[in-house]
Amino acid sequence: MNLPVIAPVLLPLLAGILLLLLSQARLVWQRTLSVASAVIQVGLALALMAMVNHGDILVYALGNWPAPFGIVLVADRLAAWMLVITALLALFALLYALRGEDRAGRYFHVLFQLQLFGLNGAFLTGDLFNLFVFFEILLLASYGLLLHGGGRRRIRAGLHFVVVNLVGSTLFLFAVGTLYGVLGTLNMADLAIKAAAAPPENVPLVRAAGLLLFAVFALKAALLPVYLWLPAAYAHTSAPVAALFAIMTKVGAYSILRVYTLIFGPEAGPTANLIEFWLLPLALATLLIGMIGAVASTHLRPQAAYLVMASVGSLLTAFGLHSHAGIAAGLYYLPHTTFAAAALFLLADLIARQRGVLNDRLDPGPDLPDSRLLGSLFFITAIAVTGLPPLAGFLGKFLTLQAALDHPFLPWVMGIVLVAALLGLIALARTGSLLFYRVDPETTPAAPWPAIRADIAPVIGLLLLVLGLTVGAGPALDQSRAIAGQLLEPQRYIQAVLKPGGTP
Repeated sequence: MNLPVIAPVLLPLLAGILLLLLSQARLVWQRTLSVASAVIQVGLALALMAMVNHGDILVYALGNWPAPFGIVLVADRLAAWMLVITALLALFALLYALRGEDRAGRYFHVLFQLQLFGLNGAFLTGDLFNLFVFFEILLLASYGLLLHGGGRRRIRAGLHFVVVNLVGSTLFLFAVGTLYGVLGTLNMADLAIKAAAAPPENVPLVRAAGLLLFAVFALKAALLPVYLWLPAAYAHTSAPVAALFAIMTKVGAYSILRVYTLIFGPEAGPTANLIEFWLLPLALATLLIGMIGAVASTHLRPQAAYLVMASVGSLLTAFGLHSHAGIAAGLYYLPHTTFAAAALFLLADLIARQRGVLNDRLDPGPDLPDSRLLGSLFFITAIAVTGLPPLAGFLGKFLTLQAALDHPFLPWVMGIVLVAALLGLIALARTGSLLFYRVDPETTPAAPWPAIRADIAPVIGLLLLVLGLTVGAGPALDQSRAIAGQLLEPQRYIQAVLKPGGTP
């Protein structure tokens, strides 16, 4: 039995249940259990990555029911990569929350662990219906986290978030029901076989369901034109929740990559390359609109939210090239942009708290008590977010452009990626100037904040992860290329899941 495959799903679920039982206990006990769970999840994710690092695909069949009849969890290189990114991000977001955000409500740590339960399950599931189930779990937890602490703006953004995602969930059910009605299965490996062999009279329905799934995943990823829920939701929630939400859009990107290389990939017969016409143009448009939104922002938190949207555009541009080099470039860029965006959200909160009544508004303000430290960290984060050298974001974008050299959309990819980088540079240069150089002596300064040295540690930790991806670019790129190679060989996944005997 491949028990390590189910461990990243069981651990946050059990931790969430225990935290619920301890909801009346002292906060220190809740914090200790939550942090311990997050640390162990990092270890489990790294251990699972080591287990699949030689190309093995591990399958866990719940109840020992073999696929496609039972529920399976599948750990391959891609799933392990996403688990490691999520676990590291969650640890630093949680550490930042310990500075006080978790006091705003009794169930913060419960919801945090259930969010990880949904995220980990979405990355490991081998069944399309259970992907829907884990989507709903992480979304229900995210609703609670988004509204944690209350406030008029937060409630308004949360309501928008809930309504939009409920529409997406409904469409997901329509797509899943159509595929099951036509193909008789929802196991992703089995769907890959049956979609390729679909009789001509069923092909239009399969294609329609596949495109409907793409619309759902595009909504989760905040891809144009279904991105409007993201800026307000990310800007108005608490800083550690916004940092954790940096991985939420990547769940949509992961789902696009998984489903449209496995089920609707080049070997899918009449349904092959189903979204090839749509993905790249929409990704480029998302990248451009996200950067325009960042330039137009008048507050730091919404600007960070638009930069998350732009990063989704960059990521899906790489995936939209539909090549080994493009997918590898995107997978290398994915952890970099996730950690950098999370660091920016945490840093924005630190800056806002020292600016008094101005908060995160991009206007000249008081001389900050810790301006040198905050300014230095903002400078590094801005380089990371905009993809300037020498950090990993530059290498990821360079590899994307290199992968596009033989693509018919090369002029569009080259032009939009470079213009977007320039817009991002302009936006953050203006922000840095307003925050740290243009001092207004008449503005009431915030009181000095002696705890900033401890509170800033999670930001430094996330930036060290970004630096690690730069210094360790060789091994990280090798890993990304290995993941891309495995994704483009779907028969290995299909054979691992559907082989006789179920769980190995």
